[in-house]
Amino acid sequence: MATPDAATTPVAEDAFSLRPILIPAFAPAVLFGLAEGAVLPVVALTARNLGGSVAMASLIVALIGIGSLVSNIPSALITTRYGERTAIVAAGSVSACALLLAMAAPDNVVLGLAMLLVGFANSVFSLARQSYLTEAVPIAMRARALSTLGGSSRIGIFAGPFLGAAAIQLGGTRAAYVVGALAAASAGLVALLSRDLVADADRQARDHASVTVPMVLRSHRRVFLTLGLGVVLVAAVRASRQVVLPLWSEQLGLSPTATSLIYGLAGAIDMATFYPAGRVMDRRGRRWVAVPSMLLMGLALVLVPLTERFGTLLLAAMLLGFGNGIGSGMIMTMGADNAPAIGRPAFLGIWRLLSDLGSCGGPVLLSGLTGAAGLAAAVDGNGLIGLLAAAVLWYWIPRTRRVGR
Repeated sequence: MATPDAATTPVAEDAFSLRPILIPAFAPAVLFGLAEGAVLPVVALTARNLGGSVAMASLIVALIGIGSLVSNIPSALITTRYGERTAIVAAGSVSACALLLAMAAPDNVVLGLAMLLVGFANSVFSLARQSYLTEAVPIAMRARALSTLGGSSRIGIFAGPFLGAAAIQLGGTRAAYVVGALAAASAGLVALLSRDLVADADRQARDHASVTVPMVLRSHRRVFLTLGLGVVLVAAVRASRQVVLPLWSEQLGLSPTATSLIYGLAGAIDMATFYPAGRVMDRRGRRWVAVPSMLLMGLALVLVPLTERFGTLLLAAMLLGFGNGIGSGMIMTMGADNAPAIGRPAFLGIWRLLSDLGSCGGPVLLSGLTGAAGLAAAVDGNGLIGLLAAAVLWYWIPRTRRVGR
């Protein structure tokens, strides 16, 4: 079935509203984001307090991403076997237990194991929630729903450090893990108490189970090798931006307070643009957001090495935040557009694997380029990757939206 990328049917849009499903669909995403935001600032500190080196602390933080990367295919199998709602409940429970384990960790081995489990839970949750909404929301509102899902997570990640800081003031560094565990458990509880958003979930789980990951990989290999390349590039640019701003700020000699302010303002713009961008994707097509998002991020990264003071870096950072914000949910939306009706969790698991490969590879590439040619050249290189991503997306995003084949 194919529908015009720039057009949606008014009947479908008028007949459906996101309001009735705001709590079951998006509240768990906010809460999972809160859990992540509350603990991320203290994981490295905990590792250092347990006697780890700076390199060890960095590795333990990276284990969250590694846990997510290696869990994407198992997450697809879990979601296929037990259904989206059950997977979300399980992910909240595992994440809460893992964060409590991190709080009580006697050494860095246990802390590292806890972070791997957090990454695993994040992978299961993200895949199940995407699959959940892909089925529940009509095509005419798909991009808005998935952009809101991405924005919900960012709201939680933005607010989490503030709640974590309040807890630290009352109970010390490890109290942040309590906040994270409560938020993760609450996410699972909301999903448990909510009705299924899809009809006959058990039947759908059986249908999905009849399609294996190798089958999906073979039948959709062209999409993975073409548009999937764009996903890898997009994820690499997004992950690199998290490293670029603090490193360049330090090179300019700015204070940690100034760096935090730049980061916070860029994040605020990022959060403010997710729903309008989803609306444009639904009304005008995926290209109208995906390509400008990468063009703006690529341009902003190229401009960063030209900045020499707080004001100019702030402007570049805000442009970077705007470009990233309008692209909220676009990877999930493109994945949902191309996912088959039967075997959807397996397809989305592979799609998330491509995204996570980019997320892990972007900072590694930045590090390698910095060592070889200096930070300015490395940032420019990542900017060029953003422009290449824009070209790949422009070429491979179909002018007609392919859904549920």
